[in-house]
Amino acid sequence: MIEATDEAMMDIALREAAKAREADEVPIGCCIVRQGRVIARAHNQRETLHDPTAHAEMIAITQAADDVGDWRLTDSTLYVTLEPCPMCAGAILLARIPRVVFGVRDPKAGAVVSLYQLLNDERLNHRVEVVEGVRPHECRAMLQEFFQHRRSLGEK
Repeated sequence: MIEATDEAMMDIALREAAKAREADEVPIGCCIVRQGRVIARAHNQRETLHDPTAHAEMIAITQAADDVGDWRLTDSTLYVTLEPCPMCAGAILLARIPRVVFGVRDPKAGAVVSLYQLLNDERLNHRVEVVEGVRPHECRAMLQEFFQHRRSLGEK
């Protein structure tokens, strides 16, 4: 269920995605909120850091754990512009994040609802409340514009 603050928090994730776009990274942004306070914000940095694990969610989870002083991020909500991939979904589960809000589905790598449903797999020891479709038009437009621009340059 979409809560009153979800759109405002997704705005922070969208601003992070814009930072990624400015750095010529895939424009995905994330923030983590705990007890009404933003404790982490990040964007994709795979190209910048030459690190395949430098997804927005992974960086934000590391920041949030540092802020809290614990790997357990209970009482937190993770906001991300694009549905998390299997790696990020696994990290969300391991961090015990109870709620994830995302903007648009990822039909090629989504591990929350699209290809897999890792966050609610009954075989695992943690379940996550999932809210999708918060600010979807802005999230989708940013990704589409980025990839259209890349294709116009002849890039993949």
